[in-house]
Amino acid sequence: MAKQVSGVAKFQVPGGQATPAPPVGTSLGKFGVNLGQFVQAFNDRTKEYNGTPIPVIVTVYNDRSFEFITKSPPAASLLKQSAGIAKGSGVPNKTKVATVTRAQCAEIAEKKMADLNARDIDHAVLMIEGTARSMGINVEG
Repeated sequence: MAKQVSGVAKFQVPGGQATPAPPVGTSLGKFGVNLGQFVQAFNDRTKEYNGTPIPVIVTVYNDRSFEFITKSPPAASLLKQSAGIAKGSGVPNKTKVATVTRAQCAEIAEKKMADLNARDIDHAVLMIEGTARSMGINVEG
């Protein structure tokens, strides 16, 4: 007989640096999941990202077992890394904080292609460029 799902939790944790503290503890504690087991499995799977926020979707079953799916890092954090900035602009229409090339946007789009709802890589690049503009980052062709 198939396991019954008792809940689903979605949150972001720095790759390879999860701890039982919030957001992991507050999201999974209510389902009675063994937090140490989740933290160890998550850190083993995401150690190559080392500090980059990783979205995760955890499915918890009624016997307190779980499985989780990790997504690619958010486009905003990848753009901040490639532009070499700590945060985006507070007023993106007026104040520009950095510049990225279209090639850098294409590289980010290839990393995120599995998680984007774009038809092809060209449309994915346009989505990444839009994210960059909304953060106050200029995109040069």
